[in-house]
Amino acid sequence: MNTALRIAWRYLICRKSHNAVGVITVVSMLGVAVATMAIVCVLSVFNGFSQVAMERVSLVDAPLKSLPRQGKIIEDADSLAAALEALPEIERAVATVSENALVIYGGRQMAVTMHGVPSGYGDVSKLPLTVIDGAYTVAEADSSACGVISVGTALETGARPSLMSILDVYVPRRIGRISAATAANSFVSEPLTVSGVYRIEESDHDASTIVVPVEMARRLLQMPGAASAIEMTPAAGVSESSAIEAVHRATGGRLTTLTRLEQEEESFKMIAVEKWITFVMLAFILIIASFNIISTLSILIIEKDDNIRTMRNLGATQGQLRAVFFYEGWLVSAIGGGIGILVGLALSMAQQLGGFIKIAGNEAELSITAYPVRVEATDVLVVALLILAVGAVIGWVASRFVPKK
Repeated sequence: MNTALRIAWRYLICRKSHNAVGVITVVSMLGVAVATMAIVCVLSVFNGFSQVAMERVSLVDAPLKSLPRQGKIIEDADSLAAALEALPEIERAVATVSENALVIYGGRQMAVTMHGVPSGYGDVSKLPLTVIDGAYTVAEADSSACGVISVGTALETGARPSLMSILDVYVPRRIGRISAATAANSFVSEPLTVSGVYRIEESDHDASTIVVPVEMARRLLQMPGAASAIEMTPAAGVSESSAIEAVHRATGGRLTTLTRLEQEEESFKMIAVEKWITFVMLAFILIIASFNIISTLSILIIEKDDNIRTMRNLGATQGQLRAVFFYEGWLVSAIGGGIGILVGLALSMAQQLGGFIKIAGNEAELSITAYPVRVEATDVLVVALLILAVGAVIGWVASRFVPKK
């Protein structure tokens, strides 16, 4: 420990000649601690919501999803899916079709996202586990195909699982002549019997989605044998990066393979943006709280005027004297920040383990009843660096008040 830092430490812990100086120092330290604690807790809550969102989308999104690099359609998708499934890195691969559609039921109509899946879709997705009403049945039938709809679609249209609940699904005609005089000829339609309603507690998926047999989707879109994506599960013990590389080699780079996080990139990017905007706002509060340290050091410089004169007479330079109060400001900020980080971590871990702070609302209608929390080491490191940087700036500013004579 150098001399300036040692003197600064003694100034910090020794009894002050005026109690007010000690009180102001403690108040400044507590201000930094409270602001730091708030930053740690808020960032941990954002991490918790991000984790919950990831768990929700993992119920419907396959671990890997390959999309065409050019266009929207993968030709000969079934044979390509079979070839990918034969790779040692891939356990299961299925061709799926996704497109916008219009559904009409009982005079009500709404725009939906139609997702066509094969019978083995449950091998790459946990969607069958999310059905809350009826049963998961996605298959072709004699009179009409059977499928499941999201809870938002059910509420909007009034459809419920029943042999009598038949949605009319409409898609704009892709092939053939379209007459403006007869609008009905501009659409291809098929009936869909609702076998179940699912909910994953994720607004984008729950709002307006129907899941239909892939062959029905192909007929509506007039694209036999084709698909818009191939969804896959890596083999046991195979990393996602290794599986993606194997798919890239097998397809000659004609497909782009995405992980679950990449499939929902926009949603998670928005959460990240909100998180760091909040961090910046709280950082400003921390900086404002840290300005109290400048006034504290100004008073301390006045109180230690005799010591400053003595050190100057003993040969201390102006830079050495300023270094003492630079370290003093840095120590007050660092100790206050350290206390705030420890308290923030303790509160976050308590919430993570005990869930003491509840989310307002009817618990019967909520998928989570307590605020989710997850502590990440990266966030703690960023907060610690912020504290040290702010402390250094505050110490530098305060040290300018040391008299030259």
